[in-house]
Amino acid sequence: MKVLLVNGSPHKEGCTYTALVEVATALEQSDIEVDFFWIGNKAISGCIACKSCATRHQCVFDDKVNEFLALASDYDGFVFGTPVHWAGATGAMTSFLDRAFYADCYGGVNNFYLKPAAAIMSARRAGTTATWDQMNKYFGLMQMPIINSRYWNMVHGTTPAEVKQDLEGMQVMRILGKNMARFLKCKEAGLNAGIPLPEREKISFTNFIRD
Repeated sequence: MKVLLVNGSPHKEGCTYTALVEVATALEQSDIEVDFFWIGNKAISGCIACKSCATRHQCVFDDKVNEFLALASDYDGFVFGTPVHWAGATGAMTSFLDRAFYADCYGGVNNFYLKPAAAIMSARRAGTTATWDQMNKYFGLMQMPIINSRYWNMVHGTTPAEVKQDLEGMQVMRILGKNMARFLKCKEAGLNAGIPLPEREKISFTNFIRD
């Protein structure tokens, strides 16, 4: 089993990466393979609602989003990390998730269906819980089981060294990794025991305003 850890920070090996490494170490100790994916520090356009993904099965903008989507089917779980900017996920991370999940869902690919996901936040001081709420809404809509820890999934510090001094935050990251590993193994055990995934229904769209 494999988990992809997505670094949504403009800094490749900064505070967010430091927290993700702690999660990855716990996953590896539980015999789960890990890989890292950095969304980079170049501009990532927001979704323009062109709906080309319905036929292309990828985003019309060929950038880090499509690179990520091409990898997604190979992984059993995901951890998305973001710094806190203005009490929310970074603009780049927001655009990245908007487009990646919309292209997957609207394009009918379903690479994320019932695969566990977790969000982690890195901040100097505040805005982490608002960001946690924002990130988890993506997973809920994508039918991805949300993995938690013993506290909200956050670390504090302005440098990687300071993040490592956040002993409670580091512990939360380790427990998160262990919880993710446990969930993945339970899911695998269920499938091996012949318990199938739920039968999927055709989606019914109902608008609030009708003629």
